[in-house]
Amino acid sequence: MKLLKDKTNIDFMGKRNIALIFSSILIVAALVTLPLKGLNLGLEFTGGTEVEVQFEAPPEVNEVRQALADAGMDDVVVQTFGSSTQLLVRIPPGEDGSGSDDEATLVIEALKVQYGEGVSMRGSGFVGSQVGEELTEQGILAVVYALIGIFIYVLFRFQWRFSVGAVMAVVHDILVSMGVLSLLQVSFDLTVVAALLAVVGYSLNDTIVLFDRIRENFPRLGKLAPREVINRSVNQTLSRTLMTSLTTLLVLIALFIFGGEIIHAFAFTLIVGVIVGTYSSIYVASVSLLMLGVSKFDLMVVEKEGAQIDTMP
Repeated sequence: MKLLKDKTNIDFMGKRNIALIFSSILIVAALVTLPLKGLNLGLEFTGGTEVEVQFEAPPEVNEVRQALADAGMDDVVVQTFGSSTQLLVRIPPGEDGSGSDDEATLVIEALKVQYGEGVSMRGSGFVGSQVGEELTEQGILAVVYALIGIFIYVLFRFQWRFSVGAVMAVVHDILVSMGVLSLLQVSFDLTVVAALLAVVGYSLNDTIVLFDRIRENFPRLGKLAPREVINRSVNQTLSRTLMTSLTTLLVLIALFIFGGEIIHAFAFTLIVGVIVGTYSSIYVASVSLLMLGVSKFDLMVVEKEGAQIDTMP
């Protein structure tokens, strides 16, 4: 990695205007897509009935969906759950927002028509619409509190311009990630909320590493313009950024492919978040410092009057 760090000399800041236009397009697209298409909210947010079904032999998910559709359940969601012989059936709430144990029984009876007595119910549960509204509110508050905490943390560790840059990068990542989820209508459940909060942590960590190097380089490279200092800092941390991102993506891709349908949305959200977070640490957080006019004087430690006298014997 040292070799890569020493030889890398990419003019990232020279492309900042192109990156600014690209980021603006992504954010506008997300802000348009979210109201128009909305999020494909899962059972935890909309309410409804959830049924865990056990089969004697591994079933075909599409065949199960068709069997339920033939029984008049066209809007159910069927996912793999646990082992290959287990499925999770999610039934949206009725028009009055209610659900009952009878719906779980109807699911089992409909599947027994095709699969006989080799089908059994492992468990069922109902989530009311009021609970879903509370979870939605708590999820939004969790993100807001995270942003406030990030701003305060970076403010104390660095300087207010760095705080604004870090928050801008995190907001950029959340908006773009949610825009992709809305565009592709990926199921938005509690695991996705957890993934978004993990994206916040990942993006912040990547940004803090770069900010640390920028803070170190400003006093050492004081004769250079802020653009050159930031550019050199990005190049010096590039090997670490790429190695971290690529190894994380390898794990997430394996999780997405082999982890089962139940965590597809979780893994997909993290994949999008890692890619967008890596990009934003360079072209949102760092560029925002230039836009806000950061300089070496902002990072100088002000020496207290009489400090030299206090240190004298």
